[in-house]
Amino acid sequence: MAVVANAMVGPRSWIGGLFNRSANRRNDKYVDYPYNPLQVQRLQRLQERLQVPFDETRPDHQESLRSLWYSAFPNVVLTALISEQWKDMGWQGHNPSTDFRGCGYVSLENLLFFARTYPKSFHRLLFKEGGKRATWEYPFAVAGINVTFMLIQMLDLYSVKPRCLPGVNFVKLLGEDEEAFDVLYCIAFEMMDAQWLAMHASYMEFNEVLRVTRTQLERELSLEDVHRIRDLPAYNLLYQ
Repeated sequence: MAVVANAMVGPRSWIGGLFNRSANRRNDKYVDYPYNPLQVQRLQRLQERLQVPFDETRPDHQESLRSLWYSAFPNVVLTALISEQWKDMGWQGHNPSTDFRGCGYVSLENLLFFARTYPKSFHRLLFKEGGKRATWEYPFAVAGINVTFMLIQMLDLYSVKPRCLPGVNFVKLLGEDEEAFDVLYCIAFEMMDAQWLAMHASYMEFNEVLRVTRTQLERELSLEDVHRIRDLPAYNLLYQ
């Protein structure tokens, strides 16, 4: 627990700091790519998810937040939705809702999916298990929000249709598995942590780690033999 708590230093602008400087490789030749009806339908559903802000007054959003806590710390009672306890998960302060403002409810959904679907991987990253770690580690939960940001931008999901090759290839995968975005999130989080260790990175190098992770993920999404999200080479990281 101490390692995660020690990460809570630095500027509050840490969330999304990379993305104001990160240009997407858009190309209008992809605008008219012929998706099938199922791919279009699932893309639109995903884009609808991206438009939902986190609302701390909504009971279902409150319940999701509680579920995330107990997925992370099943034997620790959460005293309140606004509590210093949240720093143990790697939030910037005592109220996680302030961190969600940059990305919305989908970033909470991503974290919760990770915790429920790949609990061993989730806890290994949360508690920074394995590898030689830096003195000041990245804060887990806030890093997770940044991963969601990265994927949305990398896949150009705020456009009506993606205008970049990774986005086009992702929509194909989405047609095979409606959970493709959430699974890709878990893969990207694992890739980021692996890159963090490989680079012997420290807290202030997180943006560079995320940039390299994005490049690696774009490369994997461009492989010709990837037809399902589970065909990505980095998918195996979830089962190490």
